[in-house]
Amino acid sequence: MKHIVIVFLMVMSVPVSLYAQIPSVVTGRIIRHADFPSLYVTARHIDVWLPAGYDNDTAAYRVLYMHDGQMLFDSTITWNKQEWGMDEVAGSLIKNKEVEPFIIVGIWNGGITRHVEYFPQKPFEAIPDSLQKELYKSIRQNGAEVFMGQKIMSDAFLKFIVSEVKPFIDQRYRVKADRSNTFIAGSSMGGLISLYAVCEYPEIFGGAACLSTHWPGIFSMNNNPIPEAIRTYLKNHIPSPDTHRFYFDHGTATLDAMYPELQKKVDPLFSEKGYREGNYMSEIFEGANHSEAAWRARIAIPLRFLLDR
Repeated sequence: MKHIVIVFLMVMSVPVSLYAQIPSVVTGRIIRHADFPSLYVTARHIDVWLPAGYDNDTAAYRVLYMHDGQMLFDSTITWNKQEWGMDEVAGSLIKNKEVEPFIIVGIWNGGITRHVEYFPQKPFEAIPDSLQKELYKSIRQNGAEVFMGQKIMSDAFLKFIVSEVKPFIDQRYRVKADRSNTFIAGSSMGGLISLYAVCEYPEIFGGAACLSTHWPGIFSMNNNPIPEAIRTYLKNHIPSPDTHRFYFDHGTATLDAMYPELQKKVDPLFSEKGYREGNYMSEIFEGANHSEAAWRARIAIPLRFLLDR
C-alpha cells in the first residue's frame, strides 16, 4: 500500500514544466493548447486527440473530456512510464466501428491542486465545520498532507470545464456539442470529479466513466464521513436515467482494495433512481491494481458503453 500512496503524491507534485513535450501517438494526432488560461483555476495544457480521418471528414464528432490529461497518450513522458493508451484503444474502436467517432479532450491536472480540484465540493461542505477542519489535516501514509494546505475548489474547476474549455472546443473543432454526445471520464479522484460533473451539470454531460473511483476522498477510513456525505449528495442529485449513463469499476489490489464495500453502497442509489443494465454498469476486476496500466487494460469497456453506435 505504501508505494501507491507515494504514487498519488508524485502525480500531484511533478512540475508542469517536465511535461513540455507533446505526446507521441500511434494513431490520430494531438493538438496542444498550451497554458490554457482560466478565470477559475491555474492555466494548464489541454491536449486534444483527433482520430485518423478527422481531417478528411465533414461529419461532427462526439467528445470525451478526460482528467489527468498528461497521463493519457505517451508513457515515455509520464512520471511513472505508464499511460492509458487512449489513442490506440479509441482508434481501434473507431476503426472497427464499435463506437461512433469521437475526439478526446485531455485536461491536465493542476499538479499541487489536483486533489482539491477533483474533490466534490458540495458533499464536503455538507460535513460539519469541525469535521471539515479535521479532514483538512489528513495525511498520507508517508506523512505528506492530502490537501497540501489548500481548500477544495472543484466547483470552480467544473466552471473552468463547462464555461471555458467546452465553449472553446465547440467553436474550434467539428463536434456534436449537445448533452447526448458529450461525456467525461477519469480514474481515482478523477472518477469522483467525473461523477460530480454530471450531477452538477446534467444538461451538459450525458454520461461519465468513473474507474477506480476514490470514494474515501482521503487515504483512511477511520472516522471518515466522506463516503456517507457523497452518498447523501447523490440521493438528491443523480440525474435522470432517461438521459444519462454511468460506468463505475474497481480492482481489488493495492489502493483499489478500499473500494468494493463502498461501491456496493453506491450501486443501490442508482437502482432506486431507475438505472438499469442499459444505462448503468458497475464492474469488478479481480486482482487489478490502481494504475494506468490497469485502466488501460479495461478502458475499452466504458468507451463501448458510453459511445456505442
